[in-house]
Amino acid sequence: MESDDRELYSVGEVAERLGLHVRTVRNYVRDGRLKAVRIGKQYRISRADFEALTRAGESVGESAGEEPAGAKPPPSRRGRYVEVSSIVQIDSVGPDAASRLSTFVTASAQSARGGAAHSLRIQTVYDKERARMKIVVLGEAAETADLLTLLDSVLGPGNDLLPGEGEGTDRG
Repeated sequence: MESDDRELYSVGEVAERLGLHVRTVRNYVRDGRLKAVRIGKQYRISRADFEALTRAGESVGESAGEEPAGAKPPPSRRGRYVEVSSIVQIDSVGPDAASRLSTFVTASAQSARGGAAHSLRIQTVYDKERARMKIVVLGEAAETADLLTLLDSVLGPGNDLLPGEGEGTDRG
C-alpha cells in the first residue's frame, strides 16, 4: 500500500522500524500510547498513528496540528518523556522462589513513587525446564533504576529470598 493515509503496519513492522521488541509495541497499544485498530486477532497501526508516536517526544512537532492521542507526556512533566525497557534474566531459580520474586517485584513496582502517571509495567516469565526467570520492566528511567537497584540488592549474596546456587532447582 503506497497511500500515506491508508497505509497500515503490523505490530511486528512497527517494532522493527522502531528497534523495539514486539511485546513492547503491544504494551504501547494496550497502554494507549500507540493508537491501533484490531482486525481479527491482530492489531494494525496507521501511518499517521505511527508517525504521531515517533513525534511524541519532540518538544515542537514538525507538522502543526493536533497532539497525538495517547502519546502525551505525563501532566506533571513538561517536554520530553523517556521510557526505559529492561530485561532481567535470573538462572538457577526454582518455581517457588520465582513466584516469590514475581510477587515482590510486582508489589514494588505498584508502590514506586506513589503511583506516578506513567508507573512501571512489569511482566515476569518463568521457564521451569531451564529453571530460568525473566523480568521485563518498562517505565520512566528513574523508577526503573530504583527497581533494578532494589532487585540487585534482593538477588545479592546473603539474601535468602532465593536459594543458593543449585538449591531448589532439582525437584523430582
